[in-house]
Amino acid sequence: MHRERPELLLVLAALALLGCAALIGGTLIAQALVPRYDWVSDTISDLAAGRSKIYMDIALYGYAAGLFAVALAAAHLQLGGMRWSFGTLAIAVLAGLVIVVAARDDYGDNASGGPVIHIYLVYALGALFLLAPLAMAHGLRRDHPRARRVLLVLAALWAVAAPFFFVMPTGIDGLYERLLGLVAGAMTATFGIVFAHRGWQARTVQPVQR
Repeated sequence: MHRERPELLLVLAALALLGCAALIGGTLIAQALVPRYDWVSDTISDLAAGRSKIYMDIALYGYAAGLFAVALAAAHLQLGGMRWSFGTLAIAVLAGLVIVVAARDDYGDNASGGPVIHIYLVYALGALFLLAPLAMAHGLRRDHPRARRVLLVLAALWAVAAPFFFVMPTGIDGLYERLLGLVAGAMTATFGIVFAHRGWQARTVQPVQR
């Protein structure tokens, strides 16, 4: 019989929220330390490719850890059958994609190092950040209806806004990318809050096993 482990859910929820904090905090720190960087016109990719790339890379690795924590918590709960399983797998793949983006400084800037795959990673990130919350929202409908509504609103916002990034003028594409990053971070944080609530609830109704 499936039994929720409150301590596991609480730890994973904390990691998910810390991953979001790492992404936001790391981006702010990195752009403050890189000389002549304009956060409105320069993209996050510019931070991850220069001589100070280590700061942005750490932020991305932290966020990837947060995504992976969400995937682990979702796999533990299993709230929605095949749709929930697909969303769980999608988030796990998202974590891997973020790691690849951070580890491979490949942004189509004619730098050596093999084939340019960054644009394909961006396409995959765009698709999965839409599909994952849509797939998992159904599993939240009974116990977490408010979180379900938040995820659906964020997914709709992502679906409308994300495609425009590819035609955004270079003078403001950095700002636009950051706004999209906030939407993605809000999705991750929403899952983290759900798992924290679930873990705390399970802690109050189940005796802690030692």
